[in-house]
Amino acid sequence: MPRAIWSGSITFGMVSIPVDLYSTVQEKDVHFHQIHRSCGTRIHLQKYCPKHEKAVPNDEIIKGYEVSKGRYVLMDDKDFENLPVPSLHTVNVNAFVNAEEIDPVYYDTTYYIRPEEGGRKPFALLIKAMNEKKVNALAQIALRARESLCLLRPSGDTMVLETLFYPDEIREIPAVATKEIKVDARELKMATDLVDLLQEKFEPSKYQDQYREALLHRIEEKSKGEEPIQSEEIVPSTGKVINIMDALRASVEAAKKQKKAG
Repeated sequence: MPRAIWSGSITFGMVSIPVDLYSTVQEKDVHFHQIHRSCGTRIHLQKYCPKHEKAVPNDEIIKGYEVSKGRYVLMDDKDFENLPVPSLHTVNVNAFVNAEEIDPVYYDTTYYIRPEEGGRKPFALLIKAMNEKKVNALAQIALRARESLCLLRPSGDTMVLETLFYPDEIREIPAVATKEIKVDARELKMATDLVDLLQEKFEPSKYQDQYREALLHRIEEKSKGEEPIQSEEIVPSTGKVINIMDALRASVEAAKKQKKAG
């Protein structure tokens, strides 16, 4: 069982549910070290104090907020732990909302919620009530040195917590006057036919990180002293305007062949 990243309670009304939060993602990025090209030695990065002219270990470092040039307010762990913020250890449900009303651009990070032993029944009750009314719960949570909006949503027999961005964190959408662009009826019909041909049930297991696989294969080749095989050159798009009908027609034919082969 992975280590919980947050422990506290979910409250709605007078009901309190003790829960733990867990990360939903297991990072699989390929990590590299920095190496000195001339001798092959690994580079070590150090936190350096210019006043004492020496490297400083982590246990001697605290956080500082710059209030004016060169003047800092120093903060230790207790300052962060004892903030008078209800959401520090409690996710208080403020409202129930329809998920369709929330633009996906607001979604940030997803966490699994696991009820503690004494909270299983109220946890199950909350899930059933939300499924019955087809709503999600809107709340706030203090997590990773910030307070975020969050959404509690049923997921199968359990529930997940989605942190959300605040409105002032979302950049404005660049204006594109698509409503003024006239679309030919034949082009629209061909485009919708292509959508129909490519529509399928979401099966994430069908997709793999091809870049990571190719990168690991390249590393394996070089570790054995083999000359890496060059991939076929992909010709980039020129960005020139093409005949939409011709492109759609060719796309529909290719999709039909792919579907038949599948």
